[in-house]
Amino acid sequence: MKKHLIAAALAGALLTLAGCADESTAPSTQAQHLQPIDVAAVLVKPVQSWHTYTTRLESPQEVALMPRVSGVIERIAFNEGDNVKKGDLLFKLDDRPFAAVVASLDAQINSAQAALEQAKSEAKRAVRLTQRKAISTEQAESRTSVLRQREAQLAALQAQLTAAELDLEFTSIVSPIDGVISRANITKGNNIIAGQSVLTSIVSNEQMYAYFDIDERTWNSAFSNVTAASRQPVVMQKVGQNDFAYKGHINFIDNQINASTGTLRVRAVFDEDNNQLRSGSFARIKLAANSISEQVIVPDRAIGTDLKNRFVLTVGENNVLEYKLVTVGERYGSLRAVTSGLSQGDVIAVNGPARVGPGMPIKPNTVTIDSSDVAFTLSNDESRLVAKQ
Repeated sequence: MKKHLIAAALAGALLTLAGCADESTAPSTQAQHLQPIDVAAVLVKPVQSWHTYTTRLESPQEVALMPRVSGVIERIAFNEGDNVKKGDLLFKLDDRPFAAVVASLDAQINSAQAALEQAKSEAKRAVRLTQRKAISTEQAESRTSVLRQREAQLAALQAQLTAAELDLEFTSIVSPIDGVISRANITKGNNIIAGQSVLTSIVSNEQMYAYFDIDERTWNSAFSNVTAASRQPVVMQKVGQNDFAYKGHINFIDNQINASTGTLRVRAVFDEDNNQLRSGSFARIKLAANSISEQVIVPDRAIGTDLKNRFVLTVGENNVLEYKLVTVGERYGSLRAVTSGLSQGDVIAVNGPARVGPGMPIKPNTVTIDSSDVAFTLSNDESRLVAKQ
C-alpha cells in the first residue's frame, strides 16, 4: 500500500515539474515564431500638389507647301523625312517658258528705252525751238506728252519684267522654314497649279507646343498668380513611357475663360534637341501648384484598401499591428502623401497588409523610407523632376 502511495506521489511531482517546464518554454517558443516585418517611421515633407492634364503636341510652325506658279515638276531635290533648312531647294519646275517671258520683256524694255531717249531729245529740241518761236506751243507740249508716255511705257515694262523674274525665281521651290519634311505628294513630271497643289508638308522641330485646359476653380486656387513671364515649370510624359522625362514651361495663358466649358487654355513649350517629339503625339502634362504644405509621406505599397477605405498598419504597444484609416493625397514616385490619419513619429509596416493584419504581434525590422530620387517641390534640383511620378 505504501509503495503505491509513494509511486503516486512521485508521478504527481513529475507532472508538476513537466507543467512548469512547459510554461517556462512557451513564451520563448512564441517569440521565436513572430513574423519579421519591415517597419519605418513616416516622413514629413513640404510638398506641392501636382495636376495632370492630357494633350497632343503641336508644332509652332506647320507649312502645307504649295507652288506660286503653275508648271511641270522637273526635279525633286530632297529626301523624304529629312531635316531641311530655310531656303533649301525642294522642287524644281521646268523654267523655260518663264525664261522666255523674261527674255521677251528684256527686248521690249530695250526698245522702250531707245524710244524714250528719242522722246527726250525731241522734247529738249522743242524747248529751244519754242524759245526762238520756231514751233508753236502746242507742238512743244505734244513732244513733252510723248516723253511722258515713253517713260510710262518703260516703267510698265520694267514692272512686268520684275513680275516675270519673280515667276522665274518661283520655279525653284524652297523651304520657307527649318523643320522636318514629309513625303512628296506629287512626283516628277506632273503638272501643278499655283496656290492649289499641295506638294508636301513641313513641320518645325526645334520646339513643340502642348495646349491644355485648366478648370477655373483649380486655376484660381492653385495658379492665380502664374503669368507667361513667370515660366511656370511643367513635365511631360509621352504615351508608352513611365517617366515624365521632358521639361518645359508655360509660355502662353489665354486672355479669357471659356464660358462654355469653364476652363482656361494654357500652352507649355518644350525644347526639342534630339528629334524625339513629334507633332500630333499624345502626351500627359504635370504641373505643380505654387502653394507648399507639410504632409506625411509613406510608401505607396504601405497603403491597403478595405472596401471603400484606405488604411495602413501602424506598430503599437508590444509590437502589435494596429489598423489606421487614412486619407491619401498626391503620389510622388513610389511614395504617397497622407493628408489625415497619421502624424509625425508614427511607425508603419512599410510593405502593407500583404502578409500581416491588425492585432498581429510582429518582430519589427527597422528600415528607412528612401526619398532621395523624388521631387516633392519645385525648389528641388530640376533634374529630379524626371523621377517616376
